[in-house]
Amino acid sequence: MNEEFEKQLAELQKKVGKLEKGTKDQLTMVVFSGDLDKQIAALIISTGAAAYDMKVKLFFTFWATAALRDPKKKAKGKNFLGKMFGIMLPKGARKLKLSKMHMMGMGSAMIRGLMKKKNVASLPEMFKTAGELGVEINVCEMSMDLMGFKREELIDYPNMNICGVATFLADAAESKVQLFI
Repeated sequence: MNEEFEKQLAELQKKVGKLEKGTKDQLTMVVFSGDLDKQIAALIISTGAAAYDMKVKLFFTFWATAALRDPKKKAKGKNFLGKMFGIMLPKGARKLKLSKMHMMGMGSAMIRGLMKKKNVASLPEMFKTAGELGVEINVCEMSMDLMGFKREELIDYPNMNICGVATFLADAAESKVQLFI
């Protein structure tokens, strides 16, 4: 019986070794929410991890993609639904609403004012810092297609890719940390 136990232990150690080799010092995060406070949390965690030399890959999908829209850019050739989503959804990080206590814009304005007063970077500044730290942003191609967003209306960001869920899954499979916001 002792021999059987040692055999099982050796098999478990081999499996653990394979798991440890397959993961990187990497954070992969699904950013699903288009709420200001949740986007701020995602960027604070991302830049913090990057500052600790972790590789960081964000997968922006559905409502989160609105934060990546550049208010100064327009895209041509949109269909009716794409135009409607473009009107209904916030155009960029400065237009996001709070998830709670939005109060017809007053809550968002208050949190932005408080952040400025406390010298906390704004969400657009956090995106800039994230880009400088090498944080990669992968934007869900299906979400962009469903909402009628086009690449040419997104912010200029040094490490941005348009991709599918398979890219996220491959990144997550080799990451030590996976988060969903």
